[in-house]
Amino acid sequence: MIQKSIQIKLETGLEARPVAMLVQVASQFESTVYINSENRKVNAKSIMGMMSMGLESGAEVTVIAEGSDEEAAVAEIEKFLSAK
Repeated sequence: MIQKSIQIKLETGLEARPVAMLVQVASQFESTVYINSENRKVNAKSIMGMMSMGLESGAEVTVIAEGSDEEAAVAEIEKFLSAK
């Protein structure tokens, strides 16, 4: 299992379209992937779960991945969330 703190740099934060894109990125991997923010842990492969987080630009999240491709999963999610 690996964990990494990441700041969301998307201008709009995680609203509908970016959430859908994030779920697509996370779903490419076999590993379980969670996003943790303010003591809430949500499956990154769940659109409804991610929408419920209401994460804005500048928010700090922790990405947690566990499985055979956990390092690649965290790297791709970081790349997505860090894009401007």
